[in-house]
Amino acid sequence: MSLNNFIPTIWSAQILKTFETSHVLASLTNRNYTGEITGQGDTVKINSIGKISVSTYTKNSTSISPEELQVAQTVLLIDKADYFAFQVDDVDAVQANVTVMSEAMEIAAYEMSDSVDVAIGLLYSQAAHTVTDATFDASLALNTIAEAKQKLNEAGVPRNGRWLALPPWAITKLVLAKILETEGSVDANSEFANGFVGRIMGFDVYESMGLYQTGTAPDYTTYAMAGVPQAITYAEQLTSVEAYRPETGFTDAMKGLHVYGMKVVQPQGLVQLVLTYAAETT
Repeated sequence: MSLNNFIPTIWSAQILKTFETSHVLASLTNRNYTGEITGQGDTVKINSIGKISVSTYTKNSTSISPEELQVAQTVLLIDKADYFAFQVDDVDAVQANVTVMSEAMEIAAYEMSDSVDVAIGLLYSQAAHTVTDATFDASLALNTIAEAKQKLNEAGVPRNGRWLALPPWAITKLVLAKILETEGSVDANSEFANGFVGRIMGFDVYESMGLYQTGTAPDYTTYAMAGVPQAITYAEQLTSVEAYRPETGFTDAMKGLHVYGMKVVQPQGLVQLVLTYAAETT
């Protein structure tokens, strides 16, 4: 199988599409700056405007003095890079076609996107708010979620776009307790897309394998998260995809480089939920 007719742009577009459908946590972030990076080590300077005072006005009396606009700057560093590289032996390629490469690249893209979600899952410790549930079970689950909602409300966080990312074991508890009913409550065209499983208390609920977890079943604690897209900024770029013939054998090979970075830019918009597994009591 020869790759002499390989077109980099077509393959690059296909891999990025696979990233989009594989991400869970990354899909819950602000992605506005992805198109502005070119390689590892790039920095993106993000400007934010502080609060503006509102004062009482009295006709023919108030003297207006404009306040100086406060502008803060946050730097997003593109400091992470992952790569894939695989080859197909010419002997095996005799009976293969381009579908083999296509499927292999989809697998590579999935694995790389999984690494991204794990990295974003580690940002839980930068949240401004914490909710701890030492015995997460069906009877107390709503209390925990309600407390996360309260903390965001008290911080003045927008209600639109709120999300809640939970591990599979927590999702199972919610479904079995009929707190989260996926059947009939999620649009048939988007059910389970990117981990989306339903809504609770104004949160879009997602199932994620990227959340940080300690311990082993049944004694484990997961650091779940709730927030809004504005809380975390994420940017990525597939900087290189190459088809080549290694000099050490008779194979066709493919390699690609993916660079990315993420940052909690608005901690008030993020809640970490420390959830410890608890066996259900009857």
